Amino acid sequence: MSDEIWKRDEIESPCIKTCVIHPEARLCAGCLRSIDEITQWSRMTPEARRTVMDELPSRRGLLQKRRGGRAARRSQRG
Repeated sequence: MSDEIWKRDEIESPCIKTCVIHPEARLCAGCLRSIDEITQWSRMTPEARRTVMDELPSRRGLLQKRRGGRAARRSQRG
């Protein structure tokens, strides 16, 4: 068997194994993909994957850090 069979021309996943979905943006905080993109990744064409990969850097601004949690919200009300 040739090693050629294992060489693939696919775009690798941007997953960094920090899988947390941001509640407002609905994007993974690690790789910046949507849930739909994550679940469809293995079935996407290389062109569709490339499109997603090209969009990822611009999505970083969509994730706003949550500051203070519950305590901060309670102090704002009071």
